[in-house]
Formats: sequence, structure tokens, C-alpha cells
Amino acid sequence: MSGALTVEIRKLDSLTVDERLQWNAWAAADPDLASPYFRVEFAEIAGRVSPDSALAVFHRHGAVVGYFPHQRRGGAVQPIGAPMNDYHGVIGPKGATPTLAEVASLLGGTRFSVNGWVGPASGGLKGESFRTTIPEDGGYEAWYAARRQAFGKYFKDKERARRSMAAEFGSVEVQIGVRDGALLDELIALKREQYRRTTRHDIFACGWTRDLLHALMGAEDEDFGASIAVLRAGGRIAAMEYSLHAGQRFHFWFPAYVPALARCSPGIVLSMETIRIGSEQGYRDFDYGFGGEAYKRYFCDTIQPVTEAAILRPGLPSALGQVTEAMLGLAGAERAEMLRNSLRRRWNVIEACETNGMDRFKGVALAARVALSKATGRMATAS
Repeated sequence: MSGALTVEIRKLDSLTVDERLQWNAWAAADPDLASPYFRVEFAEIAGRVSPDSALAVFHRHGAVVGYFPHQRRGGAVQPIGAPMNDYHGVIGPKGATPTLAEVASLLGGTRFSVNGWVGPASGGLKGESFRTTIPEDGGYEAWYAARRQAFGKYFKDKERARRSMAAEFGSVEVQIGVRDGALLDELIALKREQYRRTTRHDIFACGWTRDLLHALMGAEDEDFGASIAVLRAGGRIAAMEYSLHAGQRFHFWFPAYVPALARCSPGIVLSMETIRIGSEQGYRDFDYGFGGEAYKRYFCDTIQPVTEAAILRPGLPSALGQVTEAMLGLAGAERAEMLRNSLRRRWNVIEACETNGMDRFKGVALAARVALSKATGRMATAS
């Protein structure tokens, strides 16, 4: 669609009833926007919790052609709820929405960062998101039979792991759709311990990210919400996962398991049971998000392209800076590029979570130390 594109910046709580209906109707009409992150309910809840949130409403010829909920961190612009937002893009009529470059230009920040952009985009890093699609005919049993035939050794191993868990710790029981604030706090504590072990930035230290998960779980809507799946062995929690769901889409989000039971693959067993029970409740698409763990290839049969990009205002230096670039250069060209992308992603997370300069500085200092350790470790191995 041609014509001048303009943007109006508003508060998310200014949406009218008709605008909310239009938003979700556009999302429902486009299979690429089926994720719960594109629902107006997600944007409104995140807008109440995430600092400095706003709504961009795009117009052409006086008509609305898209909504983009976002947040600002200093001069940087990010999707609303980042880094707790796996998919983002402009919600509007398919084929008429602004491109990634147009959105970045009109919003005018010093930097525009996305890691799971869905929609028209040129440049950036291309990635893939992974989903399990349960067939209408045959349901879970048909899907699992096909997976087991394709990857027999893997799934036989997981069946054996479940039997071992039951034999050693007691009967295995799974619940999904649990909404329990105390259980969510327990899951968050497990994730924070995982971040400490793996030297990743603790996304829950800032507070508002924890509040977002609680607020989403408290949403009272038949067609949108969040909940926890729990696997217990002998009555004791072995694994949990916090997920977001809307319509027929079920998005796996924050998994956690008890490290002492890792040999029994409790997280994988929980995912399998969540798919089985969830499909009985009417869910058809189980979304694992983009990139990441190798196990996804055993489960997933549907792939959706996404774009990761950081668009800088012309003339601004790289966020990494000359010192960091020189340090990464120690690792060699190929290794340096991988570390550069890793450090940029860490910075995006830190910038999104932390709303004051001191906390950002601490996070960046840790990320730089980790990158330096990886770079110099690579040198030592090669020498």
C-alpha cells in the first residue's frame, strides 16, 4: 500500500472497545500473528507493569494500518515487555503494515532492537521459531507415533527416563493450567539460581519482570492467559514450566527443573505430558520459541521465520565500543562474531530489564567479563 505513513504515540490504556476488537481481529486473521504475544491483552497487561510503555498507532491516508506496543529505555526503543517478549511486530492488516525499517525510523530512538520480529524486514539476522502442530485427525497419539517413528532412539530413551524416575522417586504425576502465585515464586527462584550458575543476567532482579508474570497469570479471560505445568515424582516437584496461551496456541516460556533429577529428563517428560494433556483441552500449536536447545528438532514439525536486528541512528557508534571490539578481536574473526552477537543479546536483556544506570553498569560489567573469559579461553585452547 502506497502513501505517506505517519505515527501517533498514545498510552495503551487509551484503546477504545472498537480498537481492541480491531486489534485482535487482525491478529486472528493472520496465522503469523497467532502467538499470544500479539494479543491486545498481552500488550495491555505489559503496559501496566513495564516502565515507560507506549503504543504506536500507524496511519496511511487517515486509516489505521497497525499497532505496535513498545517501551523506551533512555533513547532506545524495544518491543513492550522486552526481554519477556518472544515475538513482536506490527499488528495490522496483512500486506499493509509498516516494515521494520519504517517502524524504527518513525519511532526515532537512538537504537531500535528486536529479537523475534515477525513481519516485513530487510537485513538483520534471520532465525526460526519452532512449533509442534497436533493434527485434527488422530490428535496427540498420531503426532507422537510419527515422532517416535522418526526419532525412535530419542523417545525410547525419554520413556525409559520416565520409568526410572518413577522407580527411584515414586509415581509421576503432571498437572497443567495451574495458577498459583506461591508456585510461580518457586519457579522464579529456580530460574534465578540457574542464571547464577550459568553467569547469565538475572532478568528477575529488577522486579517488574516478576510482576509481569504474576499479572499475566491473573488475567481473567477464557481465551487468553498464563499458567504453570508441574511434574511431581513421589509427590515432590521435579519440573515446572510457565506458559502463555491464547486460542489454540500454547507457548512454552519459562522451564525449570530440579538439577538433582536431571538424569531423568524431567523437563522433557513434562513437555511431552503438557502436549498430550493440552491437546485434549483443545490446543493445537505448541510453540517453543526461536533458536536454542537441540531437543526442539525432535518435537517440532512447523517452522516460522523471525528477524533479529539492532538498528542504530546514523552516525552513532556501536554499542560495544572500540575497547570491547578490540577485546573480541583476540578471539579470531569467526569466534569474535559469535561473541559479538552474544554480548549484544546480553546488552539488550540488561537494557530492557534495568531502568537505572548503576544496575545497567553492573550488568554490562559482568557481561564483558564473561565475553573476555570466553575470548581468552579460546586463545589459550588454540595456543
